[in-house]
Amino acid sequence: MSVSKKTATTAMFKRVKIFLTDVDGVLTNATVILNGKTEFKQFNIQDGMGMRLLQHVGIPVGWVSNRKSAATTARAKELKVDYLWQKSLPKVAAVEAILKKAKLTWADACFMSDDINDLAVLDRVGLPIAVGNAMPDVKRAAKYVTTATGGQGAVREVCDKILRAHGHMPAILQRLRHPEGYREQ
Repeated sequence: MSVSKKTATTAMFKRVKIFLTDVDGVLTNATVILNGKTEFKQFNIQDGMGMRLLQHVGIPVGWVSNRKSAATTARAKELKVDYLWQKSLPKVAAVEAILKKAKLTWADACFMSDDINDLAVLDRVGLPIAVGNAMPDVKRAAKYVTTATGGQGAVREVCDKILRAHGHMPAILQRLRHPEGYREQ
């Protein structure tokens, strides 16, 4: 089986109780633009909507990066991300700390990645996911490889699969078609 053709089952997406992801290369296209001391990154708006929808149905969202970034902090704040880790420490420790705070287990977690520094996390989570342009070793470790690439809708693709597996998508679509009474959290 080609690594690009891997597909997780609906049941695997249904078991997800927390959505965790790497930042650079998953939420962005892995490009960082520096202008002196100012850093610029490009985040996908549809990815943001997908994460907010997960939060609206009670699935927390966490971002894990080994790089401290003002751009990441600003976007996470804008999206009201539940857990943000930006420390130069092993990501396994980061995810363990997040899961402990959330009172969840590794089996409850989904983690999205693009590069080999996340392999230890991917080996532990219930649903390891690689973006379409991830490194080959990451794709091999994943139970699902997105069609979309990092920063280009890969996160939204996974969020929608989680929402559909949990049975939330019909109600979400109905609320958005008839927003009377729909309130932002």
